[in-house]
Formats: sequence, structure tokens, C-alpha cells
Amino acid sequence: MRSPTDLAKTLDLGPVDQISYAVENLEHSLPRYEALFGRFRVSEASLKDVTYRGKQIDCRLRLAITQSGPIEIELIEVLEGETPHTEHLRTHGEGLHHVRFRAEHLDPKLEALAAAGFETIFYKRFGPTVAFAYAEAPAELGRSVIELLEMPGM
Repeated sequence: MRSPTDLAKTLDLGPVDQISYAVENLEHSLPRYEALFGRFRVSEASLKDVTYRGKQIDCRLRLAITQSGPIEIELIEVLEGETPHTEHLRTHGEGLHHVRFRAEHLDPKLEALAAAGFETIFYKRFGPTVAFAYAEAPAELGRSVIELLEMPGM
């Protein structure tokens, strides 16, 4: 594995802009998180043809989002489908799932992450300039998950 300084320069991820938690039941968990972060906006998202560990899947998520200064706080409940969140809940239970970075050009960043030992585990491109991906870190970094989001003007 490269030195941390070399890796940071190569990846050039910038600042974290989101912290995301996986929860079993949003209605049950929301009061605890609102006590920490304030009121959340709740919505649902249906994702079709998302790549999850090399397979195309469909899923439906309930999301709760708020801001804490410049950081977006997200809670994710899986309503349908197998996702990295359901995997996390089985393995670790509820809690911190990933942090997100913005990416001007997602695919080259994923290539750089792959060269550094990260595995893309969840990926969806919505159009030429809008996409997201979750990348799982190598064992040396605890297999933690980061998200990259390509969305101009956000």
C-alpha cells in the first residue's frame, strides 16, 4: 500500500460533505438522531439497475436528510432489495455507514481508488454528469466505505 501522503495526493478527494448512517427502522431511529442533529426531511428513492457487487439490482430506500453546518447528515433505511446498507446492518448493526466526497469526474476517481485497493461495491450513473458510487477500503483501512457523488451545481 502507498504511503498515506502519496495516497491522499493521488486521490485528491477534498472535504467530506456527508455522513451517512444505516438504520433498521427510520421511524424508530429518527427521534434519537433528531436529538443530535435537529429536524430531518424524509423521502423515498427507488433505484433501478444499480450495480451492487457486480450484479444489477433494484432497491427502494427511505432517506432522512438534514444539515450540520456544511455537512449533510443522512439516515438510510432499506425498504426493498439487498444493498450495502443491508449488508452493513447484518454485519455491524445500526450506525455509521459511509462518508461522502464530491467528485467532478467520478469514473477516473474510481479508477484511482481501485489502484489504491478500494473496491467499487455500489454504482449508479443517472446521466452524463450525475452518478454515485460506494467504494470499500482495503483491509488496511478497515474496509470502511466512502461514497463519491458526481453532481454539478450542487
